[in-house]
Amino acid sequence: MSARTEERAAEVVRNPRWATIVARDPGSDGKFYYAVATTGVYCRPSCAARTPRPENVTFYSSTKAAENAGFRPCKRCRPNGASLAEEQARRVGELCQFLERAEPTPSLEELAKRAGWSVYHLHRVFRAVTGLTPKAYAAGRRAERVRAKLGQSRTVTEAIYDAGYNSSGRFYEQANGVLGMTPRTFRAGGARAEIRFAVGECSLGSILVAASARGVCAILLGDDPAKLTHDLEVRFPRAELVGGDADFERLVARVLGMIEAPKVGFDLPLDLRGTAFQERVWRALRKIPAGSTATYTEIAKRLGAPKAVRAVAQACGANPLAVAIPCHRVVRADGDISGYRWGVERKRALLRRERVAS
Repeated sequence: MSARTEERAAEVVRNPRWATIVARDPGSDGKFYYAVATTGVYCRPSCAARTPRPENVTFYSSTKAAENAGFRPCKRCRPNGASLAEEQARRVGELCQFLERAEPTPSLEELAKRAGWSVYHLHRVFRAVTGLTPKAYAAGRRAERVRAKLGQSRTVTEAIYDAGYNSSGRFYEQANGVLGMTPRTFRAGGARAEIRFAVGECSLGSILVAASARGVCAILLGDDPAKLTHDLEVRFPRAELVGGDADFERLVARVLGMIEAPKVGFDLPLDLRGTAFQERVWRALRKIPAGSTATYTEIAKRLGAPKAVRAVAQACGANPLAVAIPCHRVVRADGDISGYRWGVERKRALLRRERVAS
């Protein structure tokens, strides 16, 4: 190898993009392309072809630039078409639409055949894209259907079967988690469900704490107590909202103590009511220690769904339990503090307080 060739190879190896080619990193697809002089083709960074010799590699920012330089697209990774990740996301999206329409719920084998994948590959890709297994996604959609059917069907049993459950016994085992109350109470619009609440003041402004028989179901922060009460009414439109008594005031005091002294921790029972994926995100958030932060990408990876970053952010935004589910500990990849349901300044204050306490 000539000195000039060695220098060329060393220059390519020093380029950070070379490492992503060696790793076949799909996360770099679309950010750049590389061409190989000896084959005359250009590829995506994730191309499964044998790693080329670095002295033969040239980087390009677009497919057009590579083609203008005289290179043709690789037939293996098809860099001028949709990426593998985009194609997988598109196909999983079609499966999700199919699951939403299908009654009864199709089997894994049926889904795999529809996608043209093996059952194992379907399971892995579906979870990577949505954050849920096909079974969990179908269960979530079925739960949504039963909520709708309970308001339309003549009887609870009819609603259960219309929603795709194979037996009423199986549904009743899961009913409290699916509906947050008994089917008959839900069918009545939650009219008999009692939720106690109280509004107070803390160093972050106004705070509303609410609890059902199952546990704390809302911790809302804001500037206007009346608006917080209205938000609770919107969240539980048919429940019976009852002002807290002396026992409840002690519960509120524990919540306030947690806000003012983060090291105290939160050990009260929670009444979580979200989709299967939201609840997975919320559980992951509760594992972030006080004084620490995590990015949306890191949370998605911890859930085994690295592509579900946007869904993680949406779950954080849907969190009804400020501080108890510490979505304030999630930051952007660049460390920027933004996107807090109760205001960025409150998020900064909470993080600053936790860092001091730890």
